Amino acid sequence: MAKKSWFLPAILGIVAIALPPFLGGYFQHILILVMMWIAMATGWNLLGGYCGQASLGSAAFFGLGAYGAGLLYLHWGISPWWGMIAGPLLAIMVAIPIGLVTFRLRGGYFVLSMLAVCEAIRIVFLNWVEMSAGPLGIVIERTWGMEKLPYYYMVLAIVALSLYVVYRLMKSKFGYYFVSIREDQDAAEGLGIPSTKYKMYALIPCAGIIGLAGAFYMNYMVFIEPNVVFPLIISATMILSVMLGGPGTFWGPALGATIFVLLSELLRAFAGPVIGTIHYLIFALILVLVIMFLPNGIAGEGYKIKRLFRGKKPVYVGGE
Repeated sequence: MAKKSWFLPAILGIVAIALPPFLGGYFQHILILVMMWIAMATGWNLLGGYCGQASLGSAAFFGLGAYGAGLLYLHWGISPWWGMIAGPLLAIMVAIPIGLVTFRLRGGYFVLSMLAVCEAIRIVFLNWVEMSAGPLGIVIERTWGMEKLPYYYMVLAIVALSLYVVYRLMKSKFGYYFVSIREDQDAAEGLGIPSTKYKMYALIPCAGIIGLAGAFYMNYMVFIEPNVVFPLIISATMILSVMLGGPGTFWGPALGATIFVLLSELLRAFAGPVIGTIHYLIFALILVLVIMFLPNGIAGEGYKIKRLFRGKKPVYVGGE
């Protein structure tokens, strides 16, 4: 990236570090949610945006990460903070056999297979009561009481790690292979790129990042149960955030996740009793408009937005 392209993110990073201590608990909570979804959308974008393997089952990795932390406490009394290591590892261990099977499928078959896998995992955790406590869920002790600032800086570190991992991967040969598979898998394989192998290379960090966010969620919310951490809405939110911000772009998922969380909280705050969870429908309508006019997302079509504010029309070559 050019030096200029890092200027605004650097400023935002400084603000993200310096501002939260001066905010109230509610706004710190909102920032924690924003950062958690940024990390998750960034992880999903690696597989779905850069590699073109859109998955509706990524909530499975989030739930596995959360349970990786919770089960340590439930069965052995080990601090769930150790789950910040165990959670991502569990998500990756389960993701590997899933990927080896589902990556043999393409298109809608792959999407549906991942959705089915996620639902199967949810049902297992819901019914295997001896292992997971089933619908009763797992409750842990809150480490810092009602203090939110330590949780914020922890999730901020997770975001920084996620962005660093994705940046390094996309600047290496892996990034070129991911994009080539997304653009034309048959042509990529014809050039000697083993598609399943490199899809796995995208899946493993994707699962690890989302699983890490899940482990953090366990520690922050102190309660999980299968219907909370494995639902389709978690996968859908990751997808909507990436599509809004710009799939296959570096900053797009962060932008999309920020807009999603802030819009959701505004709707809940001002119209919650009236509209309930209809904010997802409103967000979907906004996404439809973005896809119509900015098909590559806000970050992917940034030049159009710049021209709009500058009052300049796009220049077309070879046509009227």
